[in-house]
Amino acid sequence: MSSASPLPTSPDAQSNLHQGSLAILTLGAIGVVYGDIGTSQLYAFREALAQTGADGISRLEILGVLSLALWALIVVVTLKYVAFLSRMDNNGEGGVLSLMALAQRATGTRWPVVLLLGATGAALFYGDAIITPALSVLSAVEGLRTIPGFEAMTEPALLGLSLGILTVLFLAQSKGTAGVASLFGPICLVWFAVLAALGVWHVLQAPQILAAFNPLHAMTFLTTNGVTGLFVLGAVFLTVTGAEALIADMGHFGRKPIQLGWLSLVWPALSLNYLGQGAMALKALSDAQAAGHLLANADWFFLMAPEALRAPLVVLATMATVIASQAVITGAYSLTHQAIALGLLPRLTIRQTSAHQIGQIYLPVVNWFLFAGVVVLVFAFRSSSAMAAAYGIAVTGTMVVTTCLAFVIAWKHWGWNRVWAATLIAPFLALDLFFFGANMLRVTEGGWVPLAVAGVMGIVIFTWLKGRRAAMALAADQGADMDEIAQVLAQRLPTRIEGTAVFLTQDLDVAPAALLHNLKHNKALHRLSILLKVETTTKPWIAPQDRLAITQVDANFVRVQLRYGYLDKIDVPSDLARGEGLLDRPGGTSFFVGRNAIRFAARPILPRWMTVIYMALHRNAADPTAWFAIPPNRVVELGSQIEL
Repeated sequence: MSSASPLPTSPDAQSNLHQGSLAILTLGAIGVVYGDIGTSQLYAFREALAQTGADGISRLEILGVLSLALWALIVVVTLKYVAFLSRMDNNGEGGVLSLMALAQRATGTRWPVVLLLGATGAALFYGDAIITPALSVLSAVEGLRTIPGFEAMTEPALLGLSLGILTVLFLAQSKGTAGVASLFGPICLVWFAVLAALGVWHVLQAPQILAAFNPLHAMTFLTTNGVTGLFVLGAVFLTVTGAEALIADMGHFGRKPIQLGWLSLVWPALSLNYLGQGAMALKALSDAQAAGHLLANADWFFLMAPEALRAPLVVLATMATVIASQAVITGAYSLTHQAIALGLLPRLTIRQTSAHQIGQIYLPVVNWFLFAGVVVLVFAFRSSSAMAAAYGIAVTGTMVVTTCLAFVIAWKHWGWNRVWAATLIAPFLALDLFFFGANMLRVTEGGWVPLAVAGVMGIVIFTWLKGRRAAMALAADQGADMDEIAQVLAQRLPTRIEGTAVFLTQDLDVAPAALLHNLKHNKALHRLSILLKVETTTKPWIAPQDRLAITQVDANFVRVQLRYGYLDKIDVPSDLARGEGLLDRPGGTSFFVGRNAIRFAARPILPRWMTVIYMALHRNAADPTAWFAIPPNRVVELGSQIEL
């Protein structure tokens, strides 16, 4: 998951944040970064035992599963993410697209494989973003069945309550979460404290469970259980889902608060709770053997609490899962915003939900896409156990992508010898591929869901990239050279009108279609015409004073390039105003925007199915004037047709 915090993300806000108390930043990180991985206790141990306990659960199975879980936390999260990948930041920003942008900068954007990896990671994330809210909230609500008097609660009631909570959550997105975000940290702090306390209580009753720290139990389990061991490994991976948020949220909190939160609280609390669940299972096994019965699997997490405290625990767990779901939803907004800025997706409507926090955004299309997916999943799988099989593939796939990008960055950006870089990263990649393979065994049980979602998003991204490049190439081939147009107009000037005309274009060497249409139909030329190209770079931030580049063509035309970071807020009029003499002329400023209509060509450039998809994406893209923050009353739209 690539999550996003409700905290400010602008450069100035970041500076103010990082000057604040380390404790406050750590508390914020605990509330945002660790929501997903912090709710895995609800189902991870139970689901792992379910893969091996069909004929009764044995002591070796309990120790083996628990050892796998503990060492997954150590190797995948602590060593790979906290110790290594957290150092790979793109000017302080992390996440799969930030790593892609950093790798592109390091390779000069010449390696298509880097773009492919980034697009794959982004596509896989959407599958994760749909499953996480459905699975986490449903698993918490199912805890009601462990409360005395609620054991017979029906499945429709559980599904209805879960959908009610999720519906309220998604409906609230348009209002923003700034008002309640300050509660995330304290609630999660209480949550992790409760996890640790429950774990310690049960470990003291069965201290022999500490033997699970011996990795031989994990190795023995895998080598003696064959294919079953791989199914268990796929379920054990549930313990580390959400680990990628450690690097995705570095731009919001910084490396140190995230590392401190993991090492001082989250990791110990998770480990203690898993140990406590294992200790409870060992004690239950002893009681079952004494009674001459086989030990059946159970909802170990909620059964850890005394009966009188289970209702408050269910409430607290539900709150924690809502926070985890919120982190994934805002993560989807953040990732989509980055994908749009980096050219992977068409422009979508983005609404700012806070006047003070630039990171508080809302994307209606993404919100309702996720909600529709969540509703379908809840009704299709109907239980957290069934849904758990669908979880993991998207996350393991993203981890494979992240590790591959890490190799490129270590080699090309850090300047490491490629052999040494490969030697260090190969064990992490092997582990990721091992987990990915284990999860692929569960494709028929539901693992196809995130793959299907990722496949759809992959087709959208690929079609948009391919169609956009084809349209730009066609426009360049059919367009007129701008220098030649300027020379012709200088010799035979048309009627001059006061003011400045700004023509948005993607190629400064080709005369914009809007300029040619204006000359053809209005037979007039403004006192100054600005050819403006707005470009998004692979850096997250560019200082306002460094964004503007001006090249004089002649007395009538000026080429202007505005460069933004992929996390910058775009404001074209404000940044153009920094150029002396550009917008401060008599007669005002008009912005000319070309509105292209895509049509089928007699000799198609793209396959017909791809053209159909691209036409739909292009037609439904958000208004560019809103994206560039141009006042609508200053915009003139001129249409043209492009045949693909």
